[in-house]
Amino acid sequence: MLAVVTPMVTGTSCRCLPDNSPCSLGLSKCEYAVNSQRPVNLDLRTIKLPNTAISSILHRITGVILFVGIAVLLYGLDKSLASEQGFAEVKECLTSPLAKFVVWGLLSGLMYHLTAGIRHLIMDLDIGVTLEGGKLGANLVFIISAILIVLMGVWIW
Repeated sequence: MLAVVTPMVTGTSCRCLPDNSPCSLGLSKCEYAVNSQRPVNLDLRTIKLPNTAISSILHRITGVILFVGIAVLLYGLDKSLASEQGFAEVKECLTSPLAKFVVWGLLSGLMYHLTAGIRHLIMDLDIGVTLEGGKLGANLVFIISAILIVLMGVWIW
């Protein structure tokens, strides 16, 4: 696999192998323009992610959960609107503790996704785009979401 790198000679570029073999421009070695202190072990369990990264990853995960959950809820809505018997079946199903837990999980995902989405909208207004502002925003998303998730649990049960 060939990599395009920029050698120390300005204005020229060369193609060399990843093993830093001799370059076709007559240079003895291609100098890579990357940090040589790159991590060797990329085991995700050992990498400490900052709160901003966790917030972003959770925002994406809750979006996928909501996408799938809306399909299930639409099926229940369709069944409940089809007939009185279907409505009674959906009503009976939603009174079970498992169904309440699933609905609470979907509402939890919605509350987190909504809170993180509002954070992104605020950042689009150039508010909190610094490193400190990003950390504060991520922490606020966690706190506000936790409060809303607890309130949704109280509301359901």
